Amino acid sequence: MTHSERLLRRPAIFRRLTGITPDAFRSLLPRVEAAWAQAQRRRRERPGRKRKPGAGPKPALAVADQLLVLLFYYRTYVSHAFLGVLFSVDQGTVSRYVAALQPMLAGIFRVPERKVELKPDEVRELFFDATERPTRRPKRRQRRFYSGKKKRHTLKNQVVVARKRKRPGRRKPGQPPEKRRQRVAAVSPTAPGKVHDKKVYDRTRVLVPPGARATGDSGYQGTGLKTPVKKKRWQELTRRQRRGNARISRRRIAVEHAIGKMKIWRIASERYRNPVRRHTLIIKNVAGLHNLMSAWTGRGKEVREKKDPHLAYWSALPVPPLLRATSDRAGAGGTARN
Repeated sequence: MTHSERLLRRPAIFRRLTGITPDAFRSLLPRVEAAWAQAQRRRRERPGRKRKPGAGPKPALAVADQLLVLLFYYRTYVSHAFLGVLFSVDQGTVSRYVAALQPMLAGIFRVPERKVELKPDEVRELFFDATERPTRRPKRRQRRFYSGKKKRHTLKNQVVVARKRKRPGRRKPGQPPEKRRQRVAAVSPTAPGKVHDKKVYDRTRVLVPPGARATGDSGYQGTGLKTPVKKKRWQELTRRQRRGNARISRRRIAVEHAIGKMKIWRIASERYRNPVRRHTLIIKNVAGLHNLMSAWTGRGKEVREKKDPHLAYWSALPVPPLLRATSDRAGAGGTARN
């Protein structure tokens, strides 16, 4: 029995250790397997190869376990040596798995940097905000990465979030309020922590869909986004301005919630230890995992597949027979908790 098969039997622990549910893992695995097989085919058929196909050492872990290693790494952000002990492989093997699977996940999720698209079931409004996370002090050009706001060296990314519409009709008495899911629509390239939010926005040049409203915080003043009215020196805000700022804050909280959920994966919140050139790729993968989990949480699975075309796309992917049998055995023992 592989590591993934053993862990899929315990859905609650699986979600705590990976950040996604077993159903979301099963929907993602076939696409990762297809990308892995395509990469292996390109490697075997590359020009100048001297070994015959099939020669060389075989992978120590199956693709499902390799994906599990990457999800463990994103969720816990422990060292590769610690993951090697957990999965009974060498530290270098873990490093190769992580380096190989990260571009594959980016090709599957395809989180854009500039061009933003809204789905038919989403509100025609985009929410902008920048998020910072600490990093190691660089050896050169330290002032460039020093954030005066955080009082430490940081990396910054701009996140664009879209929110789903409310279902029509009134809520029945006693029915809990509907949770409106957020989707990370775009992630900007990584910028040093010293760069202002407005400058990050100007450099990214996000393409907002026609007819959509864009909202940001006070750091985006002068960009054309809908921002709160800033208090001037020796002048108080009027009652109308305060109410307008409160309305913007109530709507803009969606981007704060999305960023907070992205930081469930500790690789996006703790002090960054990897090369800076890979930071954008990692944050995009975390945004893709957040979007995948957002599609699998909330209402019942049958209702979600019927009303959510984005989730129906993921659910239509084939499930390997081994994982399907594992799911059936796990379901016989109990129900999964979200």
